[in-house]
Amino acid sequence: MRPILRRELVELLRTRKALALQLLLGLACALLVLVRWPTGGIGELSGARALEVLRIFGYGALAGILLLAPAFPATSIVREKVTGTLALLLNSPLSAASIYLGKLGGTIGFTLLLLTMTLPAAAACHTLGGTSVRGGVLLLYAILVLAAFQLATLGLFVSTRSQSTDGALRTTYALVLAISVLPLAPSWLLQGMTGPVAEAATWVRALSPIPAVMEVLGQGDVGTHGMGSVAGAATRYAIVASVLSLLLALATVARLNLSLLDRARSAGVMTQDRPLRDRVLRRLFFLVDPQRRGRGIGNFTNPVMAKEFRCRRFGRSHWTLRLLALSAILSLALSYIAATGALGWGIGEVGGALVLLQIVLLVLFAPSLAAGLISAERESGGWQLLRMTPLSPAAILLGKLGSVVWPVILLLGATLPGYVVMMRLDPTLNPLVQRVLISLGLTAVFTVLVSAVAGSLFRSTAAATTTSYGLLAGVCLLPLLIWLGRGAPFGPRTVQTALTISPVAASLSAAHTPGFTDYDLLPMNWWLMGGCAVLLLIFLTMRTWQLYRPE
Repeated sequence: MRPILRRELVELLRTRKALALQLLLGLACALLVLVRWPTGGIGELSGARALEVLRIFGYGALAGILLLAPAFPATSIVREKVTGTLALLLNSPLSAASIYLGKLGGTIGFTLLLLTMTLPAAAACHTLGGTSVRGGVLLLYAILVLAAFQLATLGLFVSTRSQSTDGALRTTYALVLAISVLPLAPSWLLQGMTGPVAEAATWVRALSPIPAVMEVLGQGDVGTHGMGSVAGAATRYAIVASVLSLLLALATVARLNLSLLDRARSAGVMTQDRPLRDRVLRRLFFLVDPQRRGRGIGNFTNPVMAKEFRCRRFGRSHWTLRLLALSAILSLALSYIAATGALGWGIGEVGGALVLLQIVLLVLFAPSLAAGLISAERESGGWQLLRMTPLSPAAILLGKLGSVVWPVILLLGATLPGYVVMMRLDPTLNPLVQRVLISLGLTAVFTVLVSAVAGSLFRSTAAATTTSYGLLAGVCLLPLLIWLGRGAPFGPRTVQTALTISPVAASLSAAHTPGFTDYDLLPMNWWLMGGCAVLLLIFLTMRTWQLYRPE
């Protein structure tokens, strides 16, 4: 275990990326504390200012853990598989448990080092009296360390089942989002109810670290609708996260053997080679048959776009249609809830849920599609072949962006049935829906261009994907942390300025979602997103021309 632990930790610490992450996280937490530090040497005895400082520090540290902790374990084992060194590890005298503990220890050691960079800010919270609030700094750090273990075991579990680093990152961040947000939905829907179902929803909610952190920071629970929150969120999270981490660790250790290197695949049978009866049945059951031979590329079709569609897994139409159908069903279900009044939701709540559904789809899938447009070609050597073709840089760039634009348009159209139902129920909502669609359209353009620019700056697809997720999380989600602390510690002007930058907040404001109706974010956010999109497109065009030129 020691050789792997040392190699993993030393290899991480020697990279410039690790140094930048340490400095940025420590600086960010220090700045968050300085925002509400007492001025003029005047303190207070009530502890209100200490609680404000502790809250903003706690939310910032949690956001840093959720964004940074999964990246390294998600690529730890799959990177060994791609480079061919995993076979050497599995044939060494080390057992599977020793290999796993070495990998886990290296990633956890780096995460603990990141938390160490936040100690000056934590000491400031302690100086103001932050330890007097629900366990204070010590209990907060305990939950953050437990969350780091949970995310590290999740990343290693995904890494043993992935075939590429960018695929592992995409799946890991999707699961992190699912674990952090989705467990809150059942408890939110059943708020105020009692019985076995409500108790089960409370334990499901314990999968997420967010309620535990909010309880430690003395800010109640998530989505209480004005009702009292259930105490003991930190204790339940400790139990559930420990059990989940143990199960993931056992499953990963069981997977670490020589069979991990086997990639036996069925040769498959094309649809045209099947008997007539099978072809007829597949026509009945498949709108888009994934085993049907594709037509030739048309004379007026961009060959780069056709290549991207046929080589990328999520670019293929049958995967896109499955995602589209699932999103359409969810949007119609939300509209049905609004129409029947089953949960007492109004138009604002349903509109906010639809907006969040589309934002989650965009932030999750756009970087995975756009971040590898150029970086994957450079990493695999395909960019040299593209430069040797008669295609111009403009044609290559248009083909690359076109292969992402069509899936993103389908994702945006996935929830349109819900908006149509809302407009049919209340025709006065037409201007509201138009504003929401404009905000979401600008968000989609911004998301795609940010990911494509990140892909043009990195040769590694994994680094480009991680950077894309980090940038989008910073622009879209960090302002929501400031909104969460509105009134204390942030004033109205600070919250207004922060939300103006976030396309998520602008879309929620356009949908008249409760909590965002007091802020005037439009059309300033549209101008910001449109201006940034133009600048990003110009930079991407110049970068493509630069990469296309002979070396």
